[in-house]
Amino acid sequence: SRRRHTRYISVTGVQTCALPIWVIDAQDMVAKIQVAVQTREDPNFLIIARTDARTTLGLDEALRRAQLYAQAGADVLFVESPESEAEMRQICAELNVPCLANMVEGGRTPVKSKAALQEIGYRMAIFPVTALLASAHVMGEVYQQFQSQGSSQGLSVPLHDFQQFSQLMGFDWVAQFDRDHS
Repeated sequence: SRRRHTRYISVTGVQTCALPIWVIDAQDMVAKIQVAVQTREDPNFLIIARTDARTTLGLDEALRRAQLYAQAGADVLFVESPESEAEMRQICAELNVPCLANMVEGGRTPVKSKAALQEIGYRMAIFPVTALLASAHVMGEVYQQFQSQGSSQGLSVPLHDFQQFSQLMGFDWVAQFDRDHS
């Protein structure tokens, strides 16, 4: 159930809850937000309401929905895919709740710096695929070298230190767990 799902997220220490990422009936989304608000146990738990209506139904409808979501109790509004800086400014100007910007290189929304986003009126931003896009590019270079030279020797890209990477991934914890329980 929605109530159980929201409570589970809150109990596990997650500090935000972003509700569905597809265009659904606005009143259904309002009901989901109301359940999240009613079941919130931690006052630091943010409810981020996203609408993807801009792309298929237009900016006016996306703003209408975002207003409904704010009235339902959303703490942050995420109007996906504004297609210009002017639209970004309009979103922040018309909504009386903090707004989140989604910065996707190659996406519909112009990618802006933190300072530019703040000046436009955004209070939060995510860059959900930047590191993945960079990693994929570097992986392509590495695999091209494997194919052309048959080795990783002499790579032109820097590598993460293996010991630090192992610690970052928790491999030392896994090894200790295996020792303790074998």
